[in-house]
Amino acid sequence: MQRFIVIGITDNPKPWFPPEVLEIIKNGKVFSGGKRHHEIVAPLLPEGAEWIDITIPLDAVFEQYISLTSHPSPLTSEIIVFASGDPLFFGFANTIKRKMLEADIVVYPTFNSLQMLAHRLVMPYRDMRIVSLTGRPWPEFDRALIERVGKIGVLTDKEHTPATIAQRMLDYGYSEYTMHVGEHLGNPTLEKVTTLSLEEAVHRDFSMPNCVILCGGTEEHACPFGIPDSEFTLLDGREKMITKMPIRLLTLQALALPKRHVFWDIGFCTGSISIEARLQFPQLHIEAFEIRPECEAIIHENARRLGTPGISVHIGDFLKTDIASLPRPDAVFIGGHGGKLKEMIAKVLTVLADDGVIVMNSVKAPKVLTDSQQLWDETCEEFGLRQEPPMKIVIDEHHPIKILKCRK
Repeated sequence: MQRFIVIGITDNPKPWFPPEVLEIIKNGKVFSGGKRHHEIVAPLLPEGAEWIDITIPLDAVFEQYISLTSHPSPLTSEIIVFASGDPLFFGFANTIKRKMLEADIVVYPTFNSLQMLAHRLVMPYRDMRIVSLTGRPWPEFDRALIERVGKIGVLTDKEHTPATIAQRMLDYGYSEYTMHVGEHLGNPTLEKVTTLSLEEAVHRDFSMPNCVILCGGTEEHACPFGIPDSEFTLLDGREKMITKMPIRLLTLQALALPKRHVFWDIGFCTGSISIEARLQFPQLHIEAFEIRPECEAIIHENARRLGTPGISVHIGDFLKTDIASLPRPDAVFIGGHGGKLKEMIAKVLTVLADDGVIVMNSVKAPKVLTDSQQLWDETCEEFGLRQEPPMKIVIDEHHPIKILKCRK
């Protein structure tokens, strides 16, 4: 069994370790860590020590680890790994546990960077939501913003810098936050802590490594349940080209979004369904499709105005769109089908999760030649989909609307 001893360090060029850890290093043979870690601990390594750099791709690193287990000896059966902060806090010990299930792991942690930043600010952090953007995309950060979390700790990388984070927040209207940035925490010469507005952060460069604490989200800024229709930019200013707010909320209810993970909005037009879903259920991953190219600018404008980052937009004919690489939906809303409902549903069914639902709103208007509910019924019967009783709604002087729902 491969044994890993994972030692947490800060950015201090002269690290302090307790006697127990110093003895482990003194007697070690094989060591591993990032290049910066190597620079810091090099003076402490014994003569003849072997070093394995932790670089991307990680699979190559673990191949070197595994090769040591193929020819085990008392000197190579133990690997001493240096990692930043607490190795179990979005750290390398988690990666070892995931990739080498049988490994024996011992951890000697130190404070992680967000703890250290909170210490420098004398800021209680028990209520801080932690988000890692280190080699990760935006969804969890976007969710924290939409939920107006009051204190957000962010682990950064070279792409997700304090400046790009601040710009994203300003783009979507989250300007009420203050940003605290910690650089080279633990390094007595280079350490720096800066507190500034998002507008100031956009124009600043910060040295790596750094981390961020954002403070200021409050519930008073939260969007109400049900966005007024007047808040949306419309397609050509046409009021009929938007799902009205009461219908919108009932549609989301029919989709049962609180327990869903991936939502597809086909025929988004103004984006009202996707945006309402994103605000009310920020855990959702949303893919929005629309054939009209002019709607792309409209959904982006509405998303920025209403604070909903993270909606993936696809412009073009859905029937010609490559969906193979997209996350499988467990909820689908069809906002427009152009008479090709059967073809659309057939394509959706190739990727729909086993417990997935499909919802469509049917409008009975005098001049509409095709009865969309009849087409829906025929399609459901053809594909063996289980329908739920339709819900009929009338709002003001508008034509009756039926909310149709089926299950796979």
